[in-house]
Amino acid sequence: MTGPAPVAATADSRRPKRRLVPIAAVLVVVAGLLIWWLWPSSGGESAQRMTAGPYQVTLRVGDGSPRTGDNTVDLDITTRQGDPATPQRVSVDPAMPQMGHAVPPIAATAVTPGHYRATVNLPMPGQWEVAVQLSGPQGAGTATFSVQAN
Repeated sequence: MTGPAPVAATADSRRPKRRLVPIAAVLVVVAGLLIWWLWPSSGGESAQRMTAGPYQVTLRVGDGSPRTGDNTVDLDITTRQGDPATPQRVSVDPAMPQMGHAVPPIAATAVTPGHYRATVNLPMPGQWEVAVQLSGPQGAGTATFSVQAN
């Protein structure tokens, strides 16, 4: 005994399914872009710490969200034992290697022992490498921090 013969799908019955695939794909892409765009960004860590020769350097940029234009860069510099260090020369040297951009080095000024400040202009958004160069009686060192400017 055989059952009823299968009914062949007509072109009209398949069209709605064909239309749904591209529409669903577009909706998925749009939703993904909205989530990516609206997702909160920290702009990078609010403070980054690195060793530079005999020094420990903590870098903070503004409110923690570096932006294009002028940014205040605060540097806390200590010895490896944690005491405030006072190197004779502290400079901040931002560069964007992927784009071939660099900003001339900026001298940081001492605010208090172990605390230095500089104003750095980042002319465009993107990933910046900020090299902090230090030299003094204890020696010399360089710490390179990665900063995302929006």
